[in-house]
Amino acid sequence: MSYQHSYHLVEQSPWPIMASLGALTVTLGLVVWFHCFSFLVVFLGLCSLLFVSVFWWRDVIRESTFQGCHTCAVGSGLRYGMVLFITSEVLFFFAFFWAFFHSSLAPTSDLGVCWPPSGVSPLDPFLVPLLNTAVLLSSGVTVTWSHHSILENNWVDAVQGLFFTVFLGVYFTLLQAWEYFDSPFTISDGVYGSTFFVATGFHGLHVIIGTTFLLVCFFRLVVYHFSNSHHFGFEAAAWYWHFVDVVWLFLYVSIYWWGS
Repeated sequence: MSYQHSYHLVEQSPWPIMASLGALTVTLGLVVWFHCFSFLVVFLGLCSLLFVSVFWWRDVIRESTFQGCHTCAVGSGLRYGMVLFITSEVLFFFAFFWAFFHSSLAPTSDLGVCWPPSGVSPLDPFLVPLLNTAVLLSSGVTVTWSHHSILENNWVDAVQGLFFTVFLGVYFTLLQAWEYFDSPFTISDGVYGSTFFVATGFHGLHVIIGTTFLLVCFFRLVVYHFSNSHHFGFEAAAWYWHFVDVVWLFLYVSIYWWGS
């Protein structure tokens, strides 16, 4: 059947309801884990979400790359959707910065009327945090290099740039895990520990998600899914990665450097 419009009407799919059930399983599993210390239900929920993600992405890739269902109108809608999603993420992190500055700009007597609070030894911002800053900024350069290489139909440079970006993303995560392991304070050390670990921890989670996003794009790039006129999947991943870079700069300047 032919339609007199440029939009893609998707076929019936089992993945939305299965994703909802998987998310519900994870939520219930967390309750069981917190009360009964059993991780089995959470594990099953995460496995189901991973299963749904792989096959749902497979269907979207097939529709866009091989069936040509993603017209210019569909591509424009996807771009607006990605912009709105990143905007929601900006507001998500804005709440963490609000909590941090609310406590640090006017520390109460419970904190010793100083920031960092009395008894807390902050991390040195010029050691691992500065190295992580250099790593993440370098990854922003390499993903831009890969993007421009795709636009110029330079497949080899595009693959190399994206490989280095994924490598730097994994390296950043390992450095942050090392930093957490050696941290002289914990998340239970008052408002300083909670704001620090929640803000940097959620950023670390976004780095892991972004690295996974770019890794999928890397495998798609290797098998020639992208061209200079058809590469929104990579473009969305690059936008997301630049957002992660910018958030880290604010985290480093405010929490690591000024906050120490």
